[in-house]
Amino acid sequence: MRRVSAVLRAFLTLLAVPASAAAQVDPVAIIDAVDRLYRGESSHAVATMEVVTENWERKLSLEVWSLGTEYMLARILFPRKEAGTATLRAENNIWNYLPKVDRTIKIPSSMMGGSWMGSHFTNDDLVKRSRLSVDYEIDIAGETSDPDGTSYWNFSLLPKPDATVVWGHIEYRVRQQDLMPIEARFFDERGTLARTMEFGDFTEFDGQLLPGTLHMRPSDKPVEHTIVRYEKLDFDVDVSRSFFSRRNLKKAR
Repeated sequence: MRRVSAVLRAFLTLLAVPASAAAQVDPVAIIDAVDRLYRGESSHAVATMEVVTENWERKLSLEVWSLGTEYMLARILFPRKEAGTATLRAENNIWNYLPKVDRTIKIPSSMMGGSWMGSHFTNDDLVKRSRLSVDYEIDIAGETSDPDGTSYWNFSLLPKPDATVVWGHIEYRVRQQDLMPIEARFFDERGTLARTMEFGDFTEFDGQLLPGTLHMRPSDKPVEHTIVRYEKLDFDVDVSRSFFSRRNLKKAR
């Protein structure tokens, strides 16, 4: 029997709430569904990443596997000179493998906010060591609408006192009709906007509507950005915990 996605579960819960009781909608369930959009019980994806900075541009092709929320393996396929470079998460441990020097490096918690492969996405964005529904207090900050009548919820996320996270504050805008994320804004501990991520090109992957592109823009460098484009995404793939090993980090599947 095909799985019920986190977004669909949250949406069905929402439909059961009378319009007059909108304040009773569970913001934690909605943001948790958004946080788990590309995963499910297991997943396999192929994507491209385009990075534009003031001094250079690059394009990567990636293959990514995941199992639940604690296992993930991402490997660069192209360009050839970087092929085989990979990142692994297995429970709370995270490693990078650099094939040029045949070296595996364990990534400490202090490096979760660091850039992944020179992009404007962080290590934590890729491996999702932090989980929004667990590490943040989540509230509905308000509702907005476009002139065409499309309505959105605005969510405010503040880190819990004991959470080890990268951001001091996060704001999400989510489309009410299908719970698709539209924009996320990330603030540092001083409350300064650090970056903005826009979601677009909504496409069905394996029967599920998802944003096909993620567009990240740093606030302090307006000419720079990184775009991730999903080319393929399958859920409920045949992958086990044993696949997410340091040995497999070094080789193609």
